[in-house]
Amino acid sequence: MDQVAADYDGREVHVVLDNPSTRSGADVDKWLTKHPNVTFRFTLTGSSWLNRVEIWFGIITEQAIRRGAFRSLRRLINTINTYITEWNHDSKPFTWTATADEIITKVRMLHQGFKKLLDDNDNSQ
Repeated sequence: MDQVAADYDGREVHVVLDNPSTRSGADVDKWLTKHPNVTFRFTLTGSSWLNRVEIWFGIITEQAIRRGAFRSLRRLINTINTYITEWNHDSKPFTWTATADEIITKVRMLHQGFKKLLDDNDNSQ
């Protein structure tokens, strides 16, 4: 992140992260204070696009990498690239099944549950 901040010094930088709990704390706050042009943005837990990326990596792992013997990083990279090329010849898009309203409803439920958990935690101390 130091290199990214240096490369984009003076320009606004937004970094998308998927897990706020592991990317927060005093050290992170101190770093962000020193780099006011950098803003961390966090995806919602269970963000559907992120789930699709995880599914894609699972597919590559299961169908191209697992049980493979790669004597070099170059062979692993070539195997992945070959798999992607073959996949793209007969690719089909992932189908989104949730509507915007369904997603918003789930986010609200998660938010309410998370708020209740925090409230319960505060009340138990």
